[in-house]
This record gives sequence, C-alpha cells and structure tokens, in this order.
Amino acid sequence: MNKFVIKHPDRNPDFATGAYSDGIKANGFLFVSGQAAVDFKTSRFVLGTIESETRLTLDNIKAIITAAGATMDDIVKCTVHLADIGDFERYNEVYASYFPGIKPARTTVQSVLAENIKVEIDCIVRLPEGSV
Repeated sequence: MNKFVIKHPDRNPDFATGAYSDGIKANGFLFVSGQAAVDFKTSRFVLGTIESETRLTLDNIKAIITAAGATMDDIVKCTVHLADIGDFERYNEVYASYFPGIKPARTTVQSVLAENIKVEIDCIVRLPEGSV
C-alpha cells in the first residue's frame, strides 16, 4: 500500500506538530486527522464561539481536502467531538451549511478537548478518480 502525506497549505514548517499528519492518502481515500480552530501560519488555536470555531475547523478541513484534489462533497464520514454537547444545535447549523447536498455519515460526541477548544472534527474522504 502506498501512503502519501497531505499537509494544510498554510502549515508553517517552522512549527513542529504532534506525531500525526494532517491527512493521509491511501487506496483512493483521504483520512483527515482531527482538526480544530487553528491558525496554521502560527500553529495557535483561535478560540471563540462554537460557530466561529466550527467555521474555522471546517475551513481547515476544506483546505486539506482541496490540497488532496477533492471537495467537501467527497467526504463520506465525519467524527465530531464537542466540548459541550449543549452547543450541538449551534454547531450543527454551521456544520450543515458546509454540506448543502448529501450529508456525510457522522458521529457527534461530547469529549474532553485540549486547550479549551470547543470542537474537533476528523473525516474520511473518497478521492475522485485522477486526484493529485
């Protein structure tokens, strides 16, 4: 099996990351690691409302997916961790706006999240034929 690393296009190489890749392409799929509201140029979390953090998290996912040659429509599964499940309705409204067509399969749970972030999302993407 061939595996290829996909990096967020704004990732600053001067900032070390944990022991993970932003995304891994393998056998026609892209596996995107848990993403949060991060400014990849500074490698710092951007804390805010559940809506703003969800937006930035999904924008980060979109950038990684685009770098792999796919679109948000190609996402088949998301796993979402919310620091407070009471934020579900507000998060879900923003989340839904990123998927106007067929929504991906999804699991949403409440979790203890690092650095006071409110949301973390990972996903699996079926890559289109001929993607980079």
